[in-house]
Amino acid sequence: MATKEFRRILLDGNPVDVVVEGDELVAGDGRRVAIADATHLPPVTPSKIVCVHLNYRSRVEEMMTSLPKAPTYFHKPVSALNTHEGAVVRPEGCKWLNYEGEIAIVIGKTCRNISPEEAGDYIRGYTVANDYGLHDFRDTDSGSMLRVKGADTLCPVGPGIVEGWDFRGKRIRTIVNGEVKQDGTTDEMEWDMHYLVADIARTITLQPGDLLLSGTPAISRTVYPGDVVEVEVEGLGTLRNHIVTGPTPIRTDVGAQVTESEEVLSTAQGGDWEFRGIRKPKPPQP
Repeated sequence: MATKEFRRILLDGNPVDVVVEGDELVAGDGRRVAIADATHLPPVTPSKIVCVHLNYRSRVEEMMTSLPKAPTYFHKPVSALNTHEGAVVRPEGCKWLNYEGEIAIVIGKTCRNISPEEAGDYIRGYTVANDYGLHDFRDTDSGSMLRVKGADTLCPVGPGIVEGWDFRGKRIRTIVNGEVKQDGTTDEMEWDMHYLVADIARTITLQPGDLLLSGTPAISRTVYPGDVVEVEVEGLGTLRNHIVTGPTPIRTDVGAQVTESEEVLSTAQGGDWEFRGIRKPKPPQP
């Protein structure tokens, strides 16, 4: 099956769905814009963003743990949604912002109580995602990951949705300032895309546009303001973002505060940094 890529851009001040044709984006009314000149928007408007915790074997080995018998999940608020070329904001007062290059499943039609064999019929396509996390908050929220993964801008997706793409045997890489940091393939996944959709849809109705993030390979590390982070997936393209510092400090008069526990540092800098004497925490940059 041939693939086809759809994007959503701001065109003459309006959000418009476009089709990729070579180096151009073509609107339904025939208007064309060069990809290099386009202002991208998130390619979908999801009602929910569901993410699997661990799925890639290299990540499991890196964290020196084992997979559960079935996948576990967390939820990113839709207010975390961001786009290709968008700024990812590290709030003032936080230090440990990590990337996680991923592939996002895009639901195409209402989905509930289906088998893995049926799941492909409910998937519209796939897009690239980066599941950023603020590990400064890792010691809070009883493992729900809400404040770690849910802050504004921490879920860029795009640049488009590719229909007709086969997820099997595809390479995924994360590149920071031109240097490859993550490099894996979807063959590492314990649970494939169809399994994840069917699992969630047992109890949660999935709607068109909903996103399921399918996990990340090894070597999630801290990035800093000024860094440019790209997630490149074979057949889906490259999602690019840059890191900036938020103008407003994290409030200290309410809620749990940021911490730098061993759990925070070992997760942000690699689960083995203390034991191997490598990957010691990098001094945070301004």
